[in-house]
Amino acid sequence: MSGAVYVNGRICTKEEATVSVYDHGFLYGDGVFEGIRVYDGRIFNLEEHLARLYESARHILLEVPLTPEAFKDAIIETVRASGLRDAYIRPVVSRGPGDLGLDPRKCQTATVVVIVDAIRLYPQEAYEKGLRMITATVRRPAPDALNGRIKSLNYLNNILARIEANQAGADEALMLSPEGYVCECSADNVFVVTGGALWTPATHLGLLRGITRDAVLSLAREHGLAAEERVFTLHDLYTASECFLTGTGAEVAPVVEVDGRRIGDGRPGPITHRLNAAFRDLARQVGTPVFAVKDARG
Repeated sequence: MSGAVYVNGRICTKEEATVSVYDHGFLYGDGVFEGIRVYDGRIFNLEEHLARLYESARHILLEVPLTPEAFKDAIIETVRASGLRDAYIRPVVSRGPGDLGLDPRKCQTATVVVIVDAIRLYPQEAYEKGLRMITATVRRPAPDALNGRIKSLNYLNNILARIEANQAGADEALMLSPEGYVCECSADNVFVVTGGALWTPATHLGLLRGITRDAVLSLAREHGLAAEERVFTLHDLYTASECFLTGTGAEVAPVVEVDGRRIGDGRPGPITHRLNAAFRDLARQVGTPVFAVKDARG
């Protein structure tokens, strides 16, 4: 099987996988999800992703009908069934089937889905030459409206920003906080290098605390770089020596132009290259093994 889907305890092909049209995840975007990578048969930071999934669910009072250990087992078994050693995993928990009203009390049991398939967000050329980015007019919601720490199924805000990037012929869209501070992109976290230091926006601005983002912050500090979360503006980004994005799909992706302004010398910078290499090494060395190790004797 190339790719596999788990739906409420059953593993099947993507063509066979179905959920009810009355599911409130479909009707209202009422649910949470994660994006996880498999590198050479190892699931990267599975425990951290599951912890964030349960944290998101707890915030919206969504009861996950599996224990974290059972959910972990379901993910591992679905990856095994897919036969893919390099893959993307999408665990989803929705409120479940209900009626056409908004009230989540009408949904008796949450729906649990795990999708395992291939992913390729950016071509190799993007990592060699860099990405072009624009600043979207649509902004991230204020944390007291919809906290960005919740990785919810309702991505319309991000999709509107993505549409702006598409219309501008750009690779990604940067989103600002309601106050105008640099926040995050439509699908990625953002970093800048300025004065030899590494900055990424602080989570209280309303952004998702990315698993890859946190891994890169740790790697930067291990490599002796000054790395911090802080509040900064477009001016700091425009005048930075380097800029890059992080995400499960993007990994560490260089940005060489923002809003028509060249970043640094217009090429992926040395710190970006260094952290990209360090992250790829880390991703293939650690993680939860999925497939049994073959006996060297065959």
